[in-house]
Amino acid sequence: MRAYRLSKESEFDKIFSKLGVTKEGSLILQKKANLNFIYIKELRSPAANILKQDALSLGADLAVPKNCVTCSEKFVDAILIANDMQLKTLSKKEKIQPFGLKDLASQISSLATKKREKTKIMGVLNANSDSFFQDSRFSAKNAEEKIQKMIDDGADIIDIGGVSSRPGSVGVSEEEEFERVKEIISLVGKEKFYQQVEFSLDSYSTLSLKYALDNGFGIINDITALHSDSVAKLAADYNATVVLMHKLGTTKDMQKNPTYQSVMLEIDDFFAQRVAKAKSFGIKKIVLDVGIGFGKRLEHNLELLHNLEHFLHFGYPLLVGASRKSMIDMIVPTKTEDRLPGTIALHLEAMKNGASILRVHDVKEHIQAVKIQEALMESF
Repeated sequence: MRAYRLSKESEFDKIFSKLGVTKEGSLILQKKANLNFIYIKELRSPAANILKQDALSLGADLAVPKNCVTCSEKFVDAILIANDMQLKTLSKKEKIQPFGLKDLASQISSLATKKREKTKIMGVLNANSDSFFQDSRFSAKNAEEKIQKMIDDGADIIDIGGVSSRPGSVGVSEEEEFERVKEIISLVGKEKFYQQVEFSLDSYSTLSLKYALDNGFGIINDITALHSDSVAKLAADYNATVVLMHKLGTTKDMQKNPTYQSVMLEIDDFFAQRVAKAKSFGIKKIVLDVGIGFGKRLEHNLELLHNLEHFLHFGYPLLVGASRKSMIDMIVPTKTEDRLPGTIALHLEAMKNGASILRVHDVKEHIQAVKIQEALMESF
């Protein structure tokens, strides 16, 4: 008789199935197998003591400061350690407790482990001359060739943009953006490329977006996260998918000393507001993007990628675009054209932590990396 340790990232539903466990039993066991670590900020000390005792009674635990039991500090931070089943039971217990625990109960119940979706690759094509990565740029002459290559390489989505959103960039008029993307959008419609893959327009201009939606595009990639009511109405009218991205400040100034009290909680609040707005307009298909490099320091980007799974509690797919971004250079000094290995490392980490759409410049290489990663995650 021998034993060995399984990775906590194992897909336990498949493992239980191979063992011959019943479906009903598998569902129960999965909830016990998935361990969650939940950071709780500014918890009232009496509430922390109650929560710790309730957690311990279920076989879970709460990490608190050593002076918490005396309530010498009015508020403390804590880390709840519990599996999915314990979270569900604990949230029920806390609904009848005082000191704000009733409100906390609804939060922790939504943070249980979510099932990972199949990963999609979104290829990037830029119809502008100042995109930070030269190889992503295209002209009208080579647009068809670039699109076909991305399709052949295995892209699930192709994202086309006419305005650079790199740090320090300045926007252009709606008319100029439209002139940049009009021909490529027409090509997608005329050649019916949208029947082979999904198409997304990286824009918040109703002029360009409406033309794209009329020519087979189905995704609005909006870096302003529906700041414009007219874009929200357009998305609803066309039943389009909307990517809501977080960005601090404008592209011109977003990297000038970005500061957060808590980058996780502030982005969580932002998504809550923008999702509510999207729903108020009748938008049903939503994707969330934490906006790597958009008003974030290196430590913010790393924290977001490491804890990305948190944002799955909204119930929407997560998109991550770290492709060839300067955060790689901050870790290992590297030119933009040499950042593919770092890009893949970041994207595979994002994928493990809940991202189901990766926005990339290098489709073929990511397809191979993702397939290997999926094989590793599904292996037993």
